[in-house]
Amino acid sequence: MQKIIPAAIIILAVAGFSFAYQGGLFSKESGSNTKSDTTSISIPASCTSVNGLPDSKCTPGAIDPNVTQENIADTICVPGYTQTVRPPVSYTEPLKIKLMQFYGFSDSLSNYELDHLIPLEIGGAPSDVKNLWPEARYGEPNSLEKDGIENYLHDQVCSGAMSLSAAQKEIATNWVDYWKRVKNSGTN
Repeated sequence: MQKIIPAAIIILAVAGFSFAYQGGLFSKESGSNTKSDTTSISIPASCTSVNGLPDSKCTPGAIDPNVTQENIADTICVPGYTQTVRPPVSYTEPLKIKLMQFYGFSDSLSNYELDHLIPLEIGGAPSDVKNLWPEARYGEPNSLEKDGIENYLHDQVCSGAMSLSAAQKEIATNWVDYWKRVKNSGTN
């Protein structure tokens, strides 16, 4: 007698994106934006990373509406905050694989980290696929340089030297240019 095991189906619904996970395969499905049920959002079939930046069509960035300038002392500036909002690996690992396919990366998973374009430590949306992309751990600039500028911006926001919205804009617009300006100024 043949034993039949039904495939597990996990639906990942994030800010209008849903991916059906069945038997190790993802399929892109249309979904609705959480802000409006009438707005459909989809990931372009082909995304390109150039000079360490994600494709703005695929990864424009997204902020967490629960983090505001008024509550940073109770959210992002609290040590350990990011661990309280970081999505689980059971969510991020399958998403990383699919986003690597969208970006055309076929080499080892270990060469990339699933990065939040607007980092959690400055109020980036934790699970919104518009804020996540496979960032290279090799070359320059890479994920280590971005991690450094993320820490710098977090310190700037929490010290009051920069507003939350300014930090979010700097990193989402072109984190590489900002990283170069800070690096050349000797402040990081």
